[in-house]
Amino acid sequence: MSHTLIIAEAGVNHNGSLDIAFQLCKAAKESGADVVKFQTWKTEKIITKNVSQADYQVENTGSSESQFDMLKKLELSYEDFTKIKKYCDEIGLQFASTADEEESLDFLISLGIPFIKIGSGEITNIPYLRAMGSKKLPIVLSSGMATLGEVETALFELKNAGATDIILLHCTTSYPCVVEDVNLNAMLTMKNAFKLAVGYSDHTEGIEVPIAAVALGATVIEKHFTLDRKMAGPDHLASTEPREFKQMVESIRNIEKALGSGVKIPTKTEKEISDVVLKRCVASCCIKKGDVFTEKNVCVKRNDKGTSAKYWDLVIGKKAKKDYTVDEAIEIWN
Repeated sequence: MSHTLIIAEAGVNHNGSLDIAFQLCKAAKESGADVVKFQTWKTEKIITKNVSQADYQVENTGSSESQFDMLKKLELSYEDFTKIKKYCDEIGLQFASTADEEESLDFLISLGIPFIKIGSGEITNIPYLRAMGSKKLPIVLSSGMATLGEVETALFELKNAGATDIILLHCTTSYPCVVEDVNLNAMLTMKNAFKLAVGYSDHTEGIEVPIAAVALGATVIEKHFTLDRKMAGPDHLASTEPREFKQMVESIRNIEKALGSGVKIPTKTEKEISDVVLKRCVASCCIKKGDVFTEKNVCVKRNDKGTSAKYWDLVIGKKAKKDYTVDEAIEIWN
């Protein structure tokens, strides 16, 4: 049975508070996540000072401050992340974080992250992709806002730089994302086009879409995670609270069981039921020893004895080795 890697995307939902970050880790663990993931950056290295917020950020934060000022308030220090990683180790939860520039990436690698997560915003950042690929760690690449050609270019740069283990996440960069914009079949398009494992990074409200993604073959699910969707901040409204996240995890684990091995054979329960449900050959009238079985003296009915109806053509034309009464099971193997 496959095990989908489920990532609780805490992102910036700590609101710049180390205490809230710890609470997010604890809640992610209790909700069944495999990984809790944050975002690590030095604001001065990733954005100029006068860039406006995206429309969804203004709507969700109720503020018209610059992206620089917003991100600076949400920035956690390397010391903070060291403490978060230690706490995750203590509670048995994998820690990961998306680095938005190379200095932060090198710091995260020094902490021992299990994989490099590349956010959708970097998929056309050629120098950064080359730096990511050179680290020789497994890579999880989100593909929001990208065309198939841009994904192909990103993969070329990563592989050319040395990356050998890449999982592609389908993603629609919209917070929250309406279901009409999900285009989940694009995940399968990428899987078929690039012959890579795929997953899904979800920004929809509810839990139906990530569950469907697993049924379609996603090996990784990333879902934004918050303690309370009513909290102030840019991503809380597009995030899932612990109770709903736990329901998603439980549903995904059930889907994994339901997907099974893919081998089409009867289950143990089906075999037991088949003994009294599947039709068998029985006498439709009295048959004397030596009579030939024909369509006139043999029929099929439910019975717990007798030759299976699937051997009908082997029964018809044989001679009876004994006398049969009406509805008596016919055996040709004795």
